[in-house]
Amino acid sequence: MSRVCDICGKHTVTGNKVSHANNKTRRVWKPNIKKFKTEIDGRTGTLKLCTRCIKSGFLTRKVGGKKS
Repeated sequence: MSRVCDICGKHTVTGNKVSHANNKTRRVWKPNIKKFKTEIDGRTGTLKLCTRCIKSGFLTRKVGGKKS
């Protein structure tokens, strides 16, 4: 699964881990990406969103179940 938010474009960032002795080693920070089922243009689809976009309330979650 690619670690990119479909709304804001947040993605993996790289940098250095710096110890107390000022040693530097490479590391990565990954965003908290979740699958989010929602309705887009009348069709149900799944997006990959970061938790910040989910909490913003921009989209509403599609809860399963058939309508009769």
